[in-house]
Amino acid sequence: MDQNNAPTTETKRAPRSQRLRFGIAAAVVAAAAVGGTVTAFAVNNNSDGQSATTTTTTSAAKASGAGAEGPLSTKKGDIVDSDGKKVVLTGVNWFGFETGTYAPHGLWTRSWESMLDQMAKQGFNTMRLPYANDMFKSSAKPDGIDYHKNPDLKGLTPQQIMDKIVKGATDRGIRVILDQHRPDQYGQSELWHSQSLSEKQWMDDWVKLAKRYKNNDRVIGADLHNEPRGQATWGDGNPKTDWQLAATKAGNAIHKVNKNWLIFVEGTDRHKNEQFWWGGDLQGVKKHPVKLNEPNKVVYSAHDYGPGVYNQNWFMAKDFPKNMPAIWEKHWAYIKKQNIAPLLLGEFGGKKTAGKSSEAVWQNALMDYLKKHQISYTYWTWNPDSGDTGGVLKNDWKTIDKNKMKMLAKYQTPLLEAKKGK
Repeated sequence: MDQNNAPTTETKRAPRSQRLRFGIAAAVVAAAAVGGTVTAFAVNNNSDGQSATTTTTTSAAKASGAGAEGPLSTKKGDIVDSDGKKVVLTGVNWFGFETGTYAPHGLWTRSWESMLDQMAKQGFNTMRLPYANDMFKSSAKPDGIDYHKNPDLKGLTPQQIMDKIVKGATDRGIRVILDQHRPDQYGQSELWHSQSLSEKQWMDDWVKLAKRYKNNDRVIGADLHNEPRGQATWGDGNPKTDWQLAATKAGNAIHKVNKNWLIFVEGTDRHKNEQFWWGGDLQGVKKHPVKLNEPNKVVYSAHDYGPGVYNQNWFMAKDFPKNMPAIWEKHWAYIKKQNIAPLLLGEFGGKKTAGKSSEAVWQNALMDYLKKHQISYTYWTWNPDSGDTGGVLKNDWKTIDKNKMKMLAKYQTPLLEAKKGK
């Protein structure tokens, strides 16, 4: 999923159908206006009121899967804790560091601490935190922050704000996955390298982050590159385009400085001549798995969206939604079902979760499927300013979308215990 800094539409001309949606203009703060737009793309299979104290459900308290303290690893199709017990991640994305604000969105409306308090209250035990590499440059300045509501962020660099958010989340029992979402604030890139980001810098930034958060066991790993697609290949050995090869190199580089991190590897947008969602196709894993020098650290990650994002052929099938499990299993879920490796559905979402619309039917069917097969997820998104999907929060950045939380609460596992004072 891709966010832009101002309301736009984007149309790509390519040998495949793609999607576009308008974003939602964000708020005007004391000295700055920030817009949030999401434009996420997909491809057809064919060539043609309540505040931060909103109550969460009791299902989180009853479910298992929080796990113990310490580094995580993998065992066949499961993520396991330091005691070898199964851990299930049931989380949410909070974007903004990858945009021109160089800070999570919504801080023009409320404090970052109240945001994390509410996130924990809703039962999310994991946060996927997108960033852009240019936020680490000395020229990057945070924007879109009301410093009256966030006085402790004044004068900080984007990296220092990330430190605050990461510590604040993990203090509250929320594990953190860092997500290299963009090379710069202006847009996603097909490959892990681009005109503005060399492969070396991409890897160097990951190594720096792995060192920086090494002593926080609740920062669990690296989502190496968001939604590889287009030129990206899998397993063909081309050093410029082979995502499986690049993920292996980056994972090994990270583990030289931090052996504890899980390495989250997304799919591409196609397998052979068959095309799917950006980052959503993991069929290449069958013949070309990612094998790291540090064993039991690879988690595969897919993105999958519904008809509210792009109306794929399978949403119009006569047997919808009964046809969906076979599609999910073909492209990504087989990895978990066949105990090849653990799986994280790193992004999915949509505006409608209640009623009889195909979007609502699809979302609920997917949640039921994830629960049945104990597949980890991070929902897209916490932010309301995602143009394609909306968010768990409504447009006031305070009120919880009750229908979305009702759906998500069907499948949540507990948070880690909050640290003293939280």
